[in-house]
This record gives sequence, C-alpha cells and structure tokens, in this order.
Amino acid sequence: MWSEAKHLSVATSGTCTRRGFLRRAGVGTVGLLVTRSLPVRAAEATVKIERLETFPVRYPTVGYFKFFEGPPGTPPGRPAVLVKITADNGAVGWGESVPIPKWSYETLESATTTIAGYLRPMLLGRDVFDLAGAHEAMDSAIAGSFSTGMPIAKAGLDMALHDLAGNVVKQSLAQRWGRPRGGPITLSWTLNPRTLDEVEPLIEEGWKRGYLNFNVKVAPDPEFDVAMCKRVKQRVPGGFLWADANGGYDLATALEVAPKLANAGVAVLEQPLKPNRLSGCRELKKQGALPIILDEGVVSPQDLIEFIRLGLLDGVAMKPARCGGLLPARRQVEILRDAGLMFLGSGLTDPDVSLAASLALYGAYGLQFPAALNGPQFLGESLIKKPFKPRDGQLEVPEGPGLGIEVDEDKVKDLVRRSQTAG
Repeated sequence: MWSEAKHLSVATSGTCTRRGFLRRAGVGTVGLLVTRSLPVRAAEATVKIERLETFPVRYPTVGYFKFFEGPPGTPPGRPAVLVKITADNGAVGWGESVPIPKWSYETLESATTTIAGYLRPMLLGRDVFDLAGAHEAMDSAIAGSFSTGMPIAKAGLDMALHDLAGNVVKQSLAQRWGRPRGGPITLSWTLNPRTLDEVEPLIEEGWKRGYLNFNVKVAPDPEFDVAMCKRVKQRVPGGFLWADANGGYDLATALEVAPKLANAGVAVLEQPLKPNRLSGCRELKKQGALPIILDEGVVSPQDLIEFIRLGLLDGVAMKPARCGGLLPARRQVEILRDAGLMFLGSGLTDPDVSLAASLALYGAYGLQFPAALNGPQFLGESLIKKPFKPRDGQLEVPEGPGLGIEVDEDKVKDLVRRSQTAG
C-alpha cells in the first residue's frame, strides 16, 4: 500500500496520526485505500530494465484545435514521444509522453532530451515491478518546484513500465490493480469554434459519429461563451455539457459568467482561472454556481490533498498524461472517491498508447461521466495494429496484458522519419 506518511510528512509531524490528519483535512480516510500491490511472483523479483528507447514523432492532425497552433515555422502535427522499454528477459513495454507547449511548459524537444539524458540513466537496471521506486528515481533526477517536475515526460515512462510489467506476467492493468476491466467508456465531443456559425456544423459532425455529449472550450469572451453553450444545449438538451476555460478567465469575469453558464445548461466549469490563482478558485467554489473542476493545477496527489484542504475544488478532470502517469493518477482517483468529490476523465488529445492508459484507468475505476478523450477526433494516424475506433460515441477498454495494445514498430519508424523531414 502507498505510504501517505512519506508524502505528507510535514503535515503529519508530531503526535498527529495519518488518519487524524486526513479527517481534519476534510478528506475522511483519503489515501488509506490507494495502490495496494498484488503478491510478488517469482518472475517479478528478477526482471530488470535493460534498454530504453525514445521515438519523437508528430502525428498528423484533422480539423482545427487551438492547442496545436504553434509559432511561425513550427512543424505541423501533434507532438509525442513514444518510449520503448525492454527487460533483460526480452519483454517489452510501450509508453507515450504527449507534450503540448500551448498547454504546459513541456515540448517535444524537452521531453525527448529529459527522458534520454536524465530519466533513462535512473531507470536502467531497476526492477521492472518497482513502480514507486521508479518514480522516486525520476523525481531525484528531475526535481519539482511547486509540484512534480516534467510530469508529461515522466508519464510516458510510467506507462511503459505498467505495460512492461503486465506483459511479463500476462495480466492487464485492471488485473494488476485487482479491479474489473470496466467499460465501455462514453466519450464527449470537443467543440472549440471560432465563430457561432461554426457551432452547429461541429455538433452535427459529432452526432454523425454517435456522440451525444459535448465539452466546449470557453474563455476569454464570456458573451460568446454563453451564446455558444445555449446553442449547444438547445441542440442536445439531454447531453452532458462541460465547459473548459483552460485558465482563460480572470476572477471577476469567472464570477460573473459562472451563473450564466449554469443557466445555459453547463454542468461543470473546468479550470476557470490560471493554476496559481488559488484564492480565486476558493471564491468560485463558495459562489456555488457550478461545480469547479481543476485540471492544469493538480499534478501530484499531494497537490490534490492540499487543494481539498483549502476548499478549492469540487472535482478533478483526470489525465494520466498530465500527472506523471498511472501510479499518481490512481492515487488521485482514490483520493477523490474517498473524499466524495467528482472524478472526470479527460486527456491531452492522446494518441494510441497514452489513450490506452487513460481507458484502462477510467474503466477500472468506473468513470461515471462522459470522457473528453478527443484523440480519435483530432488525430489522423494510428501507430497500433488495431487502431481505436469509437462506436456510438464509445470506446472499449483494451483487453490483453499490459496496456492491451500492440504497437506497429514499422509505423513508428516511418512516422519518426516523416516527422524529422517536416521539422
């Protein structure tokens, strides 16, 4: 079981017990149920990491998505770094780091050099099954500031280790976690129109693919946002409507627009303010017009516990790719569930491998809301042998060991070549 004492040593110093601290934090028994390990098998005691390779690529994109607009001269496409970890018994695991410079400070170049130059030396020779130890080693190489350092880069390695461990013992992630596979995962169609005239054609496109739920990109224009949400709700009155500001409002605007968005039919408001505007988030939560869902600002489980203590949020839009991978993501989901807060499923326009990790997490933990996993919506190429294809607005959770997918290495090498040419 994860030792919360290790991560909450300052808060739990003195005579305060861990359970007592968590009660005073308003979190119940947060963290006391997370990340239990299965019994160690003989194979798990001997397998070591022998080789770690990186493959920087740019996936072709489809349609307009504001986060993929780069500075002049930036190569087109969705950047990602595929990671292949090979064990000394020949078993392989794949992961994927998915930086978006307009969303976070990590880039294709920084993720690639961080993994190759700083994180790889810390993992070679380590026990494949010691995930907590791997995270400690990575954090010792790339320290954090306010929170985890280079979490998107680290997430790709975490996913590869989860995949590798499952492949060694022929177990899916759900089996490794002692949970049901779950699924299928209902998806939400992403709308980021530039004009109101674009709203209905974008809704129609989602409908044609079987989507009944929609998440909309809002901020900084509150009048446009309210008008857009009204149009969406008129067309899909029974769907789950989720507004994501990506930190684009100031506090005064957010306080003014939240009740109007609620009246327009919006169910939740995600990341209304920049991640470091903590007191503003508390004001919005106290206002109570809409549930306040945090995203960019919640990277580590420690962040989440602290933010719950401060009364900043009603839930989190989970992204394994954002928070360093599946191990910290699982911890956060269990913290939220234990605290009675909302757990929403989101993503970073995840391609193939990262998408498989998110599906496994959301299926195993019984996600109750439509997931904003828009990789299939905006990406034009797949690198796995059985590409993900939504049916009736849903995706099945992969079966099979590890992440449950098979990467096509010939396609990976071809996309690496084409990405280098484009750059």
